[in-house]
Amino acid sequence: MTDKESDRISCLPDHIIDHFLSRLSIKEAGRTSVLSNKWRKKWSTQPDLVFDKQCVSAAVSEDPSVIENKFVRTVDHVLLLHSGPINKFKISDFGCDFIGMISVADVDRWILHLTRRSIKNLELDIWFEQRYNIPWCLFSCQSLHHLNLFCSSLKPPAMFEGFMNLKSLQLEQVTVAKDAFENLISGSPLLEKLVLKKVDGFTQINIHSPSIKYVDIRGNFEGISFDNTSQLAKVFVNLSSYLNSETGQSMFHGCSSNLLKFFDHLHNIQSLLIASYSIKYLAAGVVPVKLPTLCINLTFLSICLNFNDLTEISAVLCLLKSSPNLQTFKMFARLKEETDLLTHTSYCWEDIFSEPDMLLKLQHVEIQDISGTKSELDFIRFLLLYSPVLKKMIVEPVENVKPELITELIRFRRASEQAEVIYKAKDS
Repeated sequence: MTDKESDRISCLPDHIIDHFLSRLSIKEAGRTSVLSNKWRKKWSTQPDLVFDKQCVSAAVSEDPSVIENKFVRTVDHVLLLHSGPINKFKISDFGCDFIGMISVADVDRWILHLTRRSIKNLELDIWFEQRYNIPWCLFSCQSLHHLNLFCSSLKPPAMFEGFMNLKSLQLEQVTVAKDAFENLISGSPLLEKLVLKKVDGFTQINIHSPSIKYVDIRGNFEGISFDNTSQLAKVFVNLSSYLNSETGQSMFHGCSSNLLKFFDHLHNIQSLLIASYSIKYLAAGVVPVKLPTLCINLTFLSICLNFNDLTEISAVLCLLKSSPNLQTFKMFARLKEETDLLTHTSYCWEDIFSEPDMLLKLQHVEIQDISGTKSELDFIRFLLLYSPVLKKMIVEPVENVKPELITELIRFRRASEQAEVIYKAKDS
């Protein structure tokens, strides 16, 4: 047998070796250098570098500062020996014994090195006692395609006009001023994905981005407005500001119609998820029976609402009647809240659940956490009555719900002969 035949691993095509190495951690990839001469430096050309708890091994009793020192030396060593382009650099101390111990100077040094290497994907998932100030050198890195920052502070220089090639931006527990944020978004002409989680520095979000396609907003924000977002297709909203009903009511004072404002530039939205108490924001002000511009592309809608609040119910009905091609609808009942809106004198089926101008095209409906109240059952009756192409409705009530609920569901008339109503009881 020849040496060439015995060393088959060195005969593998480069793209196969690269794919194999991409599945390994930095530590494991480095160990492959002993396999053969061809593999000796192969690890140092890998374009995706991920540094996490798998990079260092430590004895159970080893001091966290010693582990942190090993981690920093590993990052420095890899960056020093690495040759070729670096497409992705991710560093995370999540799950590490030395969490929160990496110094600012170390991260500054790494970012400076990466900006000189035309990094495309940068993910900083490091915990600091105080927000890490992103160095100015990063704002000159126009090669960035994806930027993911955690526990940081963004203070761009005055001359910063955005990232020309940025496609994805995720900020979690990041502090940034309102003007700086808006300039960053509007100045990134290729931005398609935006994720904001617990971002502070402003309370009103204004998004101006003709290229944006996906938005995920979670945090203590008071309102959202979209402008020039014709390509925006998927939106997830969770506004924790509205957890406090008194705070929410103070925000509503003097507003005309948040529903109209919110959907004014969402003409092509396809998927909308309104979590937790966020429907309170949309229901503020005057709730129209139907939006002036229909959401003809909306096919998926998920909402969490209080069935004791007729204003919230009206807002949801408005969305249903304004979405002629909606196919999947998920509804989650919130915990009961005190409200004066739902009374025997004010509640009327004919007034609230009026027949829509166009029959609903719902095919799949899922309703969770209901307790069998009149308003909940009336909502279900409305959906069954005006959904002629409905295929399946899943109803999953809270625990220990009254057994009469099943009887009520069976008795409701259905516009669709194929509609299957599935009752899923929660395990006690």
